[in-house]
Amino acid sequence: MTVIISLVGRTNVGKSTLFNRLTGRKKALVHDRPGVTRDRREGNANLYGCPFTVVDTAGLENAGELADAMWKQTQKALCVSTAVLFMVDARSGLTPLDKKTAQTLRKTGKPVILVANKAEGKIQFEHDFYSLGFGEPILISAEHGLGMGDLFEALAPYIRSENPENSQQEQADITDKRKRNRKNENGNEAEADCLNTENLKERIIDLTVVGRPNVGKSTLVNRLIGENRMLTGPMAGLTRDAISIDWTYGNRKLRLTDTAGLRRHAKVWDDIEKLSVADTKRAAFLAQVVILVLDADAILDKQDLTIARQVLEEGRALVIAVNKWDTVQNKKQALEILNDRISTSLTQVKGIKTITVSAKTGEGLDRLMKAVFDVYDIWNARIPTGRLNRWLMKMTEMTPPPLSATKRPIPLKYMTQAKTRPPTFALFSSNPEKLPESYLRYLIKGLAQDFNIEGVPVRILMRKAKNPYENKSKPHKK
Repeated sequence: MTVIISLVGRTNVGKSTLFNRLTGRKKALVHDRPGVTRDRREGNANLYGCPFTVVDTAGLENAGELADAMWKQTQKALCVSTAVLFMVDARSGLTPLDKKTAQTLRKTGKPVILVANKAEGKIQFEHDFYSLGFGEPILISAEHGLGMGDLFEALAPYIRSENPENSQQEQADITDKRKRNRKNENGNEAEADCLNTENLKERIIDLTVVGRPNVGKSTLVNRLIGENRMLTGPMAGLTRDAISIDWTYGNRKLRLTDTAGLRRHAKVWDDIEKLSVADTKRAAFLAQVVILVLDADAILDKQDLTIARQVLEEGRALVIAVNKWDTVQNKKQALEILNDRISTSLTQVKGIKTITVSAKTGEGLDRLMKAVFDVYDIWNARIPTGRLNRWLMKMTEMTPPPLSATKRPIPLKYMTQAKTRPPTFALFSSNPEKLPESYLRYLIKGLAQDFNIEGVPVRILMRKAKNPYENKSKPHKK
């Protein structure tokens, strides 16, 4: 059973900083301004060799529509928590909101550990925290890593494995699995094809949802997973962090990530929005498949095209979801506009899958997920070297390469697939620098069409073929 430790407290007490410290990665946004975190975020933590799941929650504030929505998310985290770290600020001392939070936590019946953060120096107000009724506070500094030993002793009854041998066996199983995967990846073509066709469905797909603000990304994520996991509302910019969720759809495992809206670079001036934009791009560029959500009332404007180009340049598989399709009056005309803009503005990749959906009603979500799985399989496609070179011979016969300085076509020796994700090919020639980009585009277009790998970026890397006679000494004449 997974041990879940939730971080709870008012705004700006350092919950996200401690979350980053425990997970060992700067996943949660951190800023001096209160109220940066809004959605709850989960992460795999490890403290002195003991693994557990840590949940960062939104800071508790006074009453308000947004504060109430954030509190509901915190309540969901509390319901599944093994224990709670109640965080207070050692510098500012006890506040009325701390007392109110303490009363709420006592009603949950969960074990509560009081943690006083920002305790780098002498603490003048630490005696006030005893009145909360949770015993002596643990003094830490999440920013500097102080007090982690004391925190571990308090958490030890909950996070220590009851059977260490089981943990060692699980780790050994993971190591063996990684070795097998490496062996498959370094094997011959038959083994690689087997890996792609048989084991591909066992992999976890990193799926990220991106788009402009207020196009319905969080609503789409909530509809897909079947619960109100993300904050939604008419106000643009509710989502700030890139929140990942482990999810299963049709026996396929996914890691679904909701992100903050991306506006034009010139309009981003706020520090927190800059952090959100950087977090969104990081999530999108590290994903395997990206769903670009468009508003049906403003299909593929300049910012949408910028996002799509950046995703494709990073080599990610892209699926376009046109949201709010139930509100469109002239659907035929809207589709014609969309297809025309894709064909004229995203010329580097042909056959991008476009699905019309309604996150509000659930229309089109099955088709959207089918498109995600299809493009993921294409993104992992591998083509045997023999087929590639027979195809290359046919393409060069149809349209020979341009002439070189010797008035002969630039020789193309052979081609092989260098890697997948995205499909990348190495083309060997004695004069690789002479082959123009236009001919490479001709080959890329032919690859995508003839091998059914349309809809994903396809790359060809030019390599210089080795000369078998180079550096060989001439025979000595007697």
